[in-house]
Amino acid sequence: MTQGERMSPGRRTVLGAAVLGTAAAGLPAAAASAQTRQEHGEARRHGTYKDLPVPYVIGHRGTAGYRPEHTLGSYQHALDLGAHVIEQDLVPTKDGHLVCRHENDITATTDVADHPEFAARKATKTVDGVAVTGWFTEDFTLAELKTLRAKERLPAVRQRNTLYDGRWDVPTFEEVLQWAEREGRRLGRRIWLHTETKHPTYFRKLGLPLEDRVARLLRRYGRHRADSPQFLQSFEPSSIQRLSRLVDTPSVVLLSGKGTKPWDFVVSGDPRTTDDLVKPAGLKWIASYAQGIGPTLDLIVPKDAAGRLTKPTTLVADAHAHGLILHPYTMRNENAFLPADFRRGTDPNAYGDAFGAFKAYFATGIDAVFSDNADTALLAAADFRAKRQSPYR
Repeated sequence: MTQGERMSPGRRTVLGAAVLGTAAAGLPAAAASAQTRQEHGEARRHGTYKDLPVPYVIGHRGTAGYRPEHTLGSYQHALDLGAHVIEQDLVPTKDGHLVCRHENDITATTDVADHPEFAARKATKTVDGVAVTGWFTEDFTLAELKTLRAKERLPAVRQRNTLYDGRWDVPTFEEVLQWAEREGRRLGRRIWLHTETKHPTYFRKLGLPLEDRVARLLRRYGRHRADSPQFLQSFEPSSIQRLSRLVDTPSVVLLSGKGTKPWDFVVSGDPRTTDDLVKPAGLKWIASYAQGIGPTLDLIVPKDAAGRLTKPTTLVADAHAHGLILHPYTMRNENAFLPADFRRGTDPNAYGDAFGAFKAYFATGIDAVFSDNADTALLAAADFRAKRQSPYR
C-alpha cells in the first residue's frame, strides 16, 4: 500500500512478538503462545473476519520493516511473527500473470537495472497521471520477470534488509495462494491474506484487467466466499465494485488523504473526493458493496503543522455506524514515519516510541492496522486488549 532500518535496542526488544505478545501484559511466555494460538483458532473455527481479535495486525507487504517487501521471505516472516493477516499488492505481467509488487515500476524493488538484456525496456510512462521512468511489469513475460531478484526498496533507511537482496524472486499471486495453503496445513489453521488491485483503470486500458484474473484465482483456491480468510482492497472503488459482482470475498475501499480523488473518479468525471467519501453519505455508498475502508491514519487522527497528533475525527464512529470495519495504514517504527509526538532523538532512521503511537491510534476504536513491523504491532495490540479487559484499568 504506502512508504520508509537500523538496529536499535527497541528493535531487539520487539522481536518474537508471536510468543511475547501477552507476556507484555504480564502473562508468561507459554500462556502468551497459547493465547496467540487461541486467537488464530477463533478465526479458523468461525471463519469470518468478525472473529479476528480486535485490533488485529495486517503485515504490510509481509514484513517490509525486516525483509524486502512482497517476497515469500517477507510473507513467511510476517506469518512467523504472528501477523493475523498478510498483504499482497498485485500487478500483471505482459502475458497476463498476476505478480506481487507494490508498483508496476520494478526499478527500486528488483535488480532489473543490472540486467543488460533488459536495458532497452527502460521507459517513461504516465501512471495515474504521474510520469514515471523505469522498468514495468507489463513489459515483461512471467518467465523474464522470474530471472530477476528482489531487493530492499529503502536501503538508506533499512540497511540491514539489504542482507537479503537477491535471496528471493518476484512471486506470483498463485504462488502466494499455494504458500498459504501449505502453511495452513502445517499450522492447522487458515492463513488470512489482504490483496490489493493496483492501478486497475490503467491496466484495463492496456487490455490487462485485474479483477477477472483475481476472481479466477480466488475461486480456484476457495477464497471467493464471504467466510473466506481473505480481504480484497483497492484505491479505486470501481475495482471493488467489479470484484463484488464476481466473488463474495470481504472487501475494503482504500482512501488517500484529504482532498485527493480516486483515479477511476478522475477518469470517469466523478466529482467526489476522499472528503466526500468519509462523510456519512459516502460511507453509506461504500457500505452498499464493501465491508470496510482502509483510510490513511491522518484521516482518523489529523496532524498539526508540526506533525503532532490532534483530536481524532468522527470517521471511526461514522464508519462503524454504517457497518464498515476500518483497516488504516501504515504504521512503521522509524522516527521518519511516526507522528512528531513519538519521535525519539534526531536520527530519522532510528526507532521512536512506536508503542505510544499504536496506543493513540488503537484508542480511536480502529479494527486493525497495517504495519511494517508486525511484532511491534502485535505487542501493542496485546497491551491494548489486556488493558481494555482489565478490571483495574
